[in-house]
Order: sequence, then structure tokens, then C-alpha cells
Amino acid sequence: MKHHLEFEKPLIELQRKLADLKAHNDSSQLGVGFEDEVAGMEAKIEQTRRDIYSNLSPWHRVQVARHPMRPYSLDYCRMVFDEFSELHGDRLFSDDRAIVSGLAYLDGRKVMVIGTQKGRDTKENILRNFGSAHPEGYRKALRLMKMANKFRLPIVTLIDTAGAFPGVGAEERHIAEAIAVNLREMALLDVPIVGVVLGEGGSGGALGIGVCNRVLIFENAYYSVISPEGCAAILWKDRAAAPKAAEALKITANHLKDLTLVDEIIPEPLGGAHQDPATAAKNMKEVLIRNLDEVTAMSPQERLKQRYAKFRAFGHFAENAAG
Repeated sequence: MKHHLEFEKPLIELQRKLADLKAHNDSSQLGVGFEDEVAGMEAKIEQTRRDIYSNLSPWHRVQVARHPMRPYSLDYCRMVFDEFSELHGDRLFSDDRAIVSGLAYLDGRKVMVIGTQKGRDTKENILRNFGSAHPEGYRKALRLMKMANKFRLPIVTLIDTAGAFPGVGAEERHIAEAIAVNLREMALLDVPIVGVVLGEGGSGGALGIGVCNRVLIFENAYYSVISPEGCAAILWKDRAAAPKAAEALKITANHLKDLTLVDEIIPEPLGGAHQDPATAAKNMKEVLIRNLDEVTAMSPQERLKQRYAKFRAFGHFAENAAG
């Protein structure tokens, strides 16, 4: 495992022992084989993997969501959609490569796909700004969403960002205004909109393309108003308290589903989507098609009312009466 996480150390050690066993088995010239030991070690590795991944803490899931080999938006554009044709530019300032968007087919259905995109290496991360979009990225997304609305095309958004870029240039070009306009305009589009949280769903950067009729989330993704590190720095004055913050924020898929902030959880292969991207893509495609067809069956007026009611219901809370 080239990229392994801290909590996977017991698994890594077992895999090293398995590699040693196989090497001895292959090099043995004494007629003594280690097939039984190899089989036993493989079974132990599988059980250890199941034990680890059936008891992940919220912080562990955040780490899986950020795994550098996890499939990104363009990977799913290739595996889930057909004939994806990327469209560029906001027609105002530039083409933000942290947002990818274009026309595609989803099992024969014409759709507009819009997603945030991270990079695999340093060069691509600089190009993609680590998946953190500038104002022009959100304006590009809105331009294409309005195009989709004009031509009656359903919209699919793919969310995977730590948040919108908070740099000086982004502030000068009004990042908050760009996101706010997207929130307003997405609420007014009458075509079906389905969003999928692929990995990270950070704050307004995620919500800028996240006002959807249905919000789906991968099993090991998270969706939050702030990163665990940011929350820890504010509440405990120490970013090392991020695991505690992740628990308190209730940002994992199961928590979000219980709080009705997402509509459905997409299952992942054992060990995370990066272990078997093809299976993750297959699961996403099945869930996405079903939800998109259900939203498409609504009338435009029903879609508008449902989307409005969905987001107006966010943030309800109850207080205990004073004792």
C-alpha cells in the first residue's frame, strides 16, 4: 500500500509479513512450501481489514475522504458517464480548473455535469488549486447550470473540495458574492438537480454547487460547515484536537443521513473507494440514476417547492426547558 493511513498500520505490518512469506515460498529449494501459512495470513489480513473498517471513527473517515488515490470528479466522469465533453470559462474573467463541467450521457440520459476537481500530483494540484475554486469557478458553474436549465437538461454536481479559495485574489473578485448568487440561482432552476459528495464537502465551497433536489454522499465522505482542523483551532485553540472536533461536528455520512442533511448513502468497497474505483463507480451510477429518475418524474413546480423546503428545513434545533 503506497499511500497508507495511520490507523491502517496493523494491516500494513501483516501485508509485509505476507510478502515475506511469499518470497520464501517462491525461493524455497527444499521442497518445503508455505502455502498453508500464506492462506492463513491472507485470511487474517482480510479479517483485520474488516475489523478496522467496520469501526472507523469520524476522524478516520475524514482521512479516508482525503486519501490521495481516491477517485475524483474526472474519474467518475470517465467511469459513470458517457461522452463527457468539457466546457470552459465563465465568460467574465478566466477558466477556473478547480471546477470541471460539461455535457455527458448518463445511461442514455443527457445531463450537465459540474464538479470540483483536485490534482494527483504537485503540478496538477497547482493547476486545480487543490480543488479550491475561485469566484470564476462558481460563475462558470452557474453559466452552465443556466444553459442546462434553458435546454431542459438535468444537472449532476460532484462535490469534493475542502472549501472555496480564501486568497486575496478571490476576495478581490468577490468569492462570497459568487457563492451567494449560486445559492440563490440554484434554488430557482426548475430542472432536476442531484448532487453527490465524493470525498470532502467543505463549507460554502461545497454548497456553491450543492443546492440540489437530492444530495447523495459516499460512505466515507464528509460534509461540514468547517473542517475538523478549523473547528479545533477555534474551539480548542489547537488543531491537534481535530479528531475531537470531527466527532462533535457529526459530519460523517451516517450522521448526516440521520440529521436529514443528505438523502442517501452510496456504499463503498471495503477499505474505501480508492481500493476498487470500478465498484465505487458502479454503486454511484445505480444510486444516481434512481434518484435522478425520481426527481425527473416531478413537475418543475414540485421540484422548486421540494428543493426550497429541503434547504429551509436545515438548522432546526430544540432546547431543553430550564430546570
